[in-house]
Amino acid sequence: MLWSVPLLPLLVAPGIYWLGRHGSNNQGSDKNSGRALLGLVGAATAIVTSLIAGLAILGDWSGVYRWSSQIVLLVGMTPVSAVFAIVVPLIALPIILYSVYHESEPGGGAASTGQAPARLVALLAAFVGAMELLVLAEDLVTLLIAWELVGACSWALIAHEWRETGNLRDAARAFLVTRFGDLGLYIAAAAAYAGTGSFAFADLTQLDGWLLNVFIAGAVLAAAAKSAQVPFSPWLFAAMSGPTPVSALLHAATMVAAGIYLVIRLHAEMSAVAWFGPVAIALGLTTALAGGVVACLQGHAKKLLAASTSAQYGLMWLAVGAGFPGVALVHFVTHAFMKSALFLAAGIAERHVGSYSLDAMRLGRLLPGIAAATMVASLALAGVVPLSAAWSKEEIITAAGHQASWLAVIAVIAGGLSALYATRFQLLAFGRGSRGGTRTAPSPPGHTRMEAAALYLLSAGTLVLSLLWWPGVGNSLADLLSIRLPPTRPWELIVSLLLVALGIVLGVWALRREVSDSSRQRARRAELAEWFGLPALAQQGVGTVMAFSHGLARFDDRVVDAGIHASARFGAWLATLGDRRGEGWFDGATSQLAKGVDWMGQWARQAHTGQTHHYYTGIAAGLAAILIILGTGALL
Repeated sequence: MLWSVPLLPLLVAPGIYWLGRHGSNNQGSDKNSGRALLGLVGAATAIVTSLIAGLAILGDWSGVYRWSSQIVLLVGMTPVSAVFAIVVPLIALPIILYSVYHESEPGGGAASTGQAPARLVALLAAFVGAMELLVLAEDLVTLLIAWELVGACSWALIAHEWRETGNLRDAARAFLVTRFGDLGLYIAAAAAYAGTGSFAFADLTQLDGWLLNVFIAGAVLAAAAKSAQVPFSPWLFAAMSGPTPVSALLHAATMVAAGIYLVIRLHAEMSAVAWFGPVAIALGLTTALAGGVVACLQGHAKKLLAASTSAQYGLMWLAVGAGFPGVALVHFVTHAFMKSALFLAAGIAERHVGSYSLDAMRLGRLLPGIAAATMVASLALAGVVPLSAAWSKEEIITAAGHQASWLAVIAVIAGGLSALYATRFQLLAFGRGSRGGTRTAPSPPGHTRMEAAALYLLSAGTLVLSLLWWPGVGNSLADLLSIRLPPTRPWELIVSLLLVALGIVLGVWALRREVSDSSRQRARRAELAEWFGLPALAQQGVGTVMAFSHGLARFDDRVVDAGIHASARFGAWLATLGDRRGEGWFDGATSQLAKGVDWMGQWARQAHTGQTHHYYTGIAAGLAAILIILGTGALL
């Protein structure tokens, strides 16, 4: 029965595509009806998937499929997978509705005039199914199948607008970076099978020694690449070539979330080695700080949010490394709602000004309702009490302090950076300045209402999750999910809130200073905002590899191929020689051999005279020869 959770959206996706292509190709009012039908089916798919997942949790469903005598595919429901299985379709629901009215088929023009995005909605549904399979997997083979499906869907979604210059290149770049990390998961699966003879998660407790270390190293590589941790973080910028709904789902609850899910789900096995905790903490803190700085310098709305995603997932890695995977799980939920809302808000702003440049926006006066809903999510990202993400962020800081006080201090600084870039995003995108808001006409009212409704739903989810601050709610949730929360220390909370306030003040100050920056300062800021030049360095590395590859290709052409051609020419020469002279030589040699055999036969036949005295003479001569040989040997 549990197989129905991932299979439903995966099997419905082709039907959504067919329905969208045949139901929304008409013009006029029929076209809007087609969009409505597409949105209804897409939303229903997400709702039914969430309901079935809820029934699976209540009924403790599981699933087994025997592929072969050695490979058995398993799906099951744990507290971690249950949270992901519910959150993924819940986040996808408003995003699918938003995409129906915000996007069009590639080449179709603006959403108001083009065809409904049937392929996009179908891919989003398939993406949800692939992610559901990933979080329900109870063995490494099923996990790898889902991992590959998630990667393939992400490539197709990022390259959705494939006619746009550079989109296919960016999709390939994001795909290749994550594929490099995926190799780690294959290595981990091989190590698990070599050590236990099984791919099941339940048998990983039997793994030990160097195979356990190999398994954990491979899993960490795959998870770090997927969740965009340093040095893999820049692939998220390439992924920004995808449509806004893709960015919202990709960075909120699916693609990037797959990495942190893996380390949360396998935390018990990974924490068996001493080096996992320090590595996870180092990765998380480095990414949280670097991503925070990059977000503070970014002038592109979606890239700012992408850098923020890396930073927030870095905080989740910190919690896992500190020994509190449940805290990371809660922060995943709060982050999913607020970050998807911010991405949708960025898409609405871009529709109005025709650009993702934050300098061109300031739409607070034109879109007061959108600005208010975005502010809820921005304040949550900043960590302002009593919003949802503030609670989970404070739990992460407490978890870091449980390991060492200096870790808590660094986590507090990362939280201050969050407040700074969240303030900057809100004021630049939806501040009440004089810039932006008048460059293009607003979207048609119907479309704007549906896009706004999706944003309002996600912001409302952020507000509902703020109940975590209510006394006893957080602890009750922890008991329900069987997770452990670290004991709160007052000084950590006080210092954290002070840094949040300081970050907001610095955000306002930095925004005012940006206006008077020189072109040289802006260029320097833009250079640092591209992950400190890491993509350019990676490009140089790729260039070096390509140059080496070209050198090997030239060596192959000039040396290896030359040897092959020389061998071919030598073979042809031997064939020609055999054709011209070899036949005569072989025939002559055969004739001479036959003559020699005939002569020897004639000579041997002469001894057979038929006369008895000739045979006796031969026998006597043979005996004499034997006696002479024996006598000679005795004398010697």
